[in-house]
Amino acid sequence: MKDVIFQNCKITLRDEILDGQTVTVHEGKIAGVTGDHTAAVPESIVIDAGGRLLTPGLIDIQINGGFGFDFTLNPESIWSVGRQLIKQGVTCFLPTIITSPIEKIQQALSIWKAGKPQNYQGANPLGWHVEGPFLNPQKKGAHQAEYLRLPDRNIIVDWSPENGVRLVTLAPELTGQEAMIKELTSRGVVVSLGHSNASVEQAEQAVAWGAKAGTHLFNAMPELHHRQPGLTGAILANDEVFVGIIADGIHADARMVKLAYRVKGSNRLILITDAMQALGMEPGIYKLANKDVIVENASARLQDGTLAGSILSLPDAMQNIIQYAGCSLPEAVAMTTQTPAQLLGLTSKGSIAAGMDADLVLWDADFKTNSVIINGEIIYSQSDMNRN
Repeated sequence: MKDVIFQNCKITLRDEILDGQTVTVHEGKIAGVTGDHTAAVPESIVIDAGGRLLTPGLIDIQINGGFGFDFTLNPESIWSVGRQLIKQGVTCFLPTIITSPIEKIQQALSIWKAGKPQNYQGANPLGWHVEGPFLNPQKKGAHQAEYLRLPDRNIIVDWSPENGVRLVTLAPELTGQEAMIKELTSRGVVVSLGHSNASVEQAEQAVAWGAKAGTHLFNAMPELHHRQPGLTGAILANDEVFVGIIADGIHADARMVKLAYRVKGSNRLILITDAMQALGMEPGIYKLANKDVIVENASARLQDGTLAGSILSLPDAMQNIIQYAGCSLPEAVAMTTQTPAQLLGLTSKGSIAAGMDADLVLWDADFKTNSVIINGEIIYSQSDMNRN
């Protein structure tokens, strides 16, 4: 594997931009970051970034599919979608399977455990986000009611990061969730609260049991009320709880996205897509699990008008939150890189510093992907930059 040296690039820390940087990649890791010009070493690839922005690879912790594929219908399509996601700067993702027969979830775990196809070049699925089946029927959204289940520890007996379950969304108010949350978190699974009618007290109790996050803030949870804050208020009021938000202006009004940013900040707010089969496709009729979804230019809805995922990309989410909330470029980058990495406990991903994994994206203007490096290898490029 050749060393890669990015010269004359711009990088972001959480709260500042550094111009004129040189970033050196060696054996899959970032070997150095300096403001000085670094001489090329023999057999290295030297890229003159021309002042372009270099960021860590984006991490999407909630995506249901895309590019014509639905993970719940076809879990094996994680590899097909991963090959396309790199073109949007995504280097890691949590493929999301929504409420399904338990056998389908187990099939998804088996596919992940079997490993990558030979010669795979795409974003790395870090394990599944299992959204359901332990959800409140009153807040099921586009999930299929017939597959919702009450908490049952027998179902989750092999759910762990090692077996392919990285994050689980559940409704904390269901009877039996205390044991479920404690069991999952003891194995290193991140528990996120969502599709729930929980009171503020029930939500706070779930956090005390080990839950660390909220799933798509404002959606499929109680409306924020000044005397009954509910799950939404509990998430916003707790400085330690992470939360994902779909910043497309449809799932939440731009003003509410701004409110979430003002309250949680870039160190706890995570931009997610919740994208479905129609991501990257033309308007039409698509699937989310077994339900038909009508996709127009900006939205994806069931026939009754219920939102059913999105067609948002993470680069678009970053541009949107800068516009909606007035946050800085470094903060928008952090909400798609460093903050999700922190939630998932990925200590070697999410920032540009010596010793970190060399998952990197070089951007053209308006967050158009120029080049992508994963584990130190250039796996995507449409660059006209100077290389030596």
